[in-house]
Amino acid sequence: MFYPIHLLFAFILATSTIAFAADIQPGNCARAAAYSANNRGFSTLVMQNGKTIFEHYSNGGGAEMRCKIFSGTKSFWGLAALCAARDGLIRLDDHVADTITEWKTDPRKSQITIRELLNQTDGIEPAPHLHSDSIRDRDAVAIQLPTVAPPGAVFAYGPSHLQIFNELLRRKLNGKSTISYINENILSPLGLTSLEFKKDGRGNPLPASGFELTAREWSRFGELLLGHGNYNGRQIVPASLLAQAFVGSSANPSYGLTLWLNRQAPNAREIDYEKELDLKWQRARWGGICVCRAAPADMVVALGSNYQRLFVIPSMHALIVRQGMSAKFSDAYFLRLVLGR
Repeated sequence: MFYPIHLLFAFILATSTIAFAADIQPGNCARAAAYSANNRGFSTLVMQNGKTIFEHYSNGGGAEMRCKIFSGTKSFWGLAALCAARDGLIRLDDHVADTITEWKTDPRKSQITIRELLNQTDGIEPAPHLHSDSIRDRDAVAIQLPTVAPPGAVFAYGPSHLQIFNELLRRKLNGKSTISYINENILSPLGLTSLEFKKDGRGNPLPASGFELTAREWSRFGELLLGHGNYNGRQIVPASLLAQAFVGSSANPSYGLTLWLNRQAPNAREIDYEKELDLKWQRARWGGICVCRAAPADMVVALGSNYQRLFVIPSMHALIVRQGMSAKFSDAYFLRLVLGR
């Protein structure tokens, strides 16, 4: 029997959705947790449809032990930026130089948008040295960094971009601290209190890193994403704005606004994102890659060094937290085990 091509595509889409909507099985999670533990992992938490499917800890501190999530911190500041857009403080496609007016006379910097800061395509030097505790004023150093490429041309991962955003937001707040802003708009609504900010001598936070969270605490961020910006009945980020975080750039289709994307699956090359990030930005290749071909293309990831991971899969209404120490580890293999693929 002949079927019109549009009906065939509809059937394929429907059956794929059904396949990915299957319940996650605890036995598969246990196998994934064992693989993680064998590679210095100590926390595995899996939730689906708002319920805990699997939870395992092997760190001695149990579920209440906080650990560093490193660059997973960036995603919290990305949502703080969306709150600033919600509040009318910024628009994502505003020029940074409208606020950081020192940039107005620079032919490249004057063209950089806030969106490009958040997706790390502004062309500014990545400046990993900003992580140093010896810098008295990270914001001042960051806004003086040189450009290494035209805005939008390359993806150059590093702390400089969000540090510049911190200075922009500080100026927009007219004296109110950016730490107070993220506390009031993101952390407090998620019930995340007493978090440490890696401050410099002027009290500026380091948005690129610094938070320490338990697996359960980090999962609240994932629940916010699964709720389209709503957490516990409160709309923290408008759904239309949150959707902007899931859009990649031409320079890196796999990175949105501080979140990593699996958009190029299933027909892309699986890579170890941490190994790629260890390369000089000029050598990294971000086209045609994904976290896991077997995972749904709508999966997004908050990612931190030493394989700290928060995987969020909207089509399955599921989230997966993995925490551990630096070791040989494969996101793709771990996800295949969890998903039974």
